[in-house]
Amino acid sequence: MDISGAGAKEAVQEKLGGPGEAAVASLDEKSPGLDSSDPLYIDPDLERRVRRKIDRNLVPLVMVLYLVAFLDRSNIGNAETAGMSNDLGFDDPHYQWLLTIFYIPYILFEWTALMWKAVPPHIWAFSCVIVWGLAATLQAAAFNWEGLMVCRFFLAMAEAGFGPGVPYLLSFFYKRHELGFRCGLFVSAAPLATTFAGALAYGITSGRPARLANWRLLFLVEGLPSVLLAFVAWRYMPDAPDTARFLTDDERQVARLRAIQQTGTEGTQRVGHVDVRDVFAALADLKTWIPPLMYFSCNVSFSSLPVFLPSIIQSMGFTAINSQGLSAPPYFLSFLVCLGTTWVADRTRQRGLMIAGLSAVAGVGYVLLATCAGVGPRYAGVFLAAAGVFLAAAGVFPAIANVLPWTLNNQGSDARRGAGVALLNFVGQCGPLLGTRLFPTRDRPYYVPGMAVCAAFMFFNALLALALRALLARENRRFEARDAAARAAGAVDPRAAAGVGVENDGYGFRNFL
Repeated sequence: MDISGAGAKEAVQEKLGGPGEAAVASLDEKSPGLDSSDPLYIDPDLERRVRRKIDRNLVPLVMVLYLVAFLDRSNIGNAETAGMSNDLGFDDPHYQWLLTIFYIPYILFEWTALMWKAVPPHIWAFSCVIVWGLAATLQAAAFNWEGLMVCRFFLAMAEAGFGPGVPYLLSFFYKRHELGFRCGLFVSAAPLATTFAGALAYGITSGRPARLANWRLLFLVEGLPSVLLAFVAWRYMPDAPDTARFLTDDERQVARLRAIQQTGTEGTQRVGHVDVRDVFAALADLKTWIPPLMYFSCNVSFSSLPVFLPSIIQSMGFTAINSQGLSAPPYFLSFLVCLGTTWVADRTRQRGLMIAGLSAVAGVGYVLLATCAGVGPRYAGVFLAAAGVFLAAAGVFPAIANVLPWTLNNQGSDARRGAGVALLNFVGQCGPLLGTRLFPTRDRPYYVPGMAVCAAFMFFNALLALALRALLARENRRFEARDAAARAAGAVDPRAAAGVGVENDGYGFRNFL
């Protein structure tokens, strides 16, 4: 498509079926260097309206789906505290395997993150949610350890196709500077789910004995909503911003213009195929490999403390019922930190420093948990770690909430972003294979070896974040030299002059630090 000079206007108008007066009324504040005569200009007020509509219709949907997914994944710890092992007659090594089996199919099926681009998203979302919902619910009917293992396998297989790819899906709807906070909203559903899980478990287990075992009731109450939400996903999940039913014709026009500003193609053309050459180019790039190592470090904690936290708190001297309730507040703190840190990182474009700081705070929290013998300091340690990293009450949520968009921010095409997310999850999800083995009952009450390992990985994660930031800064200097040479030679990429494809590799592209 010719996008320079008069040819740009004609080509874009032909592509979109006319420029749309409302859509091109004035300068897009995020597209510097363009004037209001260009057909790619978007009225800022109209663009904000479109973005807010996407925020209201897409982000809450993926948040709720991820919330129930995480609820279904992590309630095994609450079920164990409620007497699951005693009722079914298996011991601690069997319980460890119930945790570990989840991550084997989760790793094997990480490549399915690319299916968000290959299959219409509403179909893919429905397929994943209905499978994990049924698997989660059927855990309530398990009569032995083997039955629970089968349910956990299918639960993991389906969740692997959903959650890890949602940030990739969001990149079809949002520009780079808009993506971080939306990823933060999505990821924050995980600590929010764990908060809800603790409160729900407390409510169920604090009542009088019922005919149905409390742990079976937990699986039923938390699994059935996923089955129902699968049909909500089928009906309301948009496939692309420029075909979304909740937008008007003028607003879909804006969505088309936003997609062309991002990548040079319409939103609908971004779904249905994958550029294999870009996938291999991403895998050959060093900056694609460091975030997976960071994710691995965070996931050691992600997989361990959420499922063990009720038992850890119980070992501090609290009753089983009270430990369920006390496991909730640290996760709510983590939920708030997820939102705050991703918002700040979007505004400052300093995601690496944010991750390093969060990881260091989490490491301090784990050190407190390992070394403080008093109940007060140890419970404070849980809160400190929750403010720091991602998926534990000692907390890895906020760091991962920033690692995910950082991976997407710095890959220069849809296919490269997809490859980056798939590799991130494939390597990163190996962390739980270690994390789920860190808290054996023989280490009670302080679990010092497990806490020490988690602390070491959190500090290592801070170093990785600083190293990646230095690498990206050096690459940005190389980009600046390249663009300066192109300007001097009068060979500026015409895409930049028309504001097209500015999110892809090429003239004007810069990494987020």
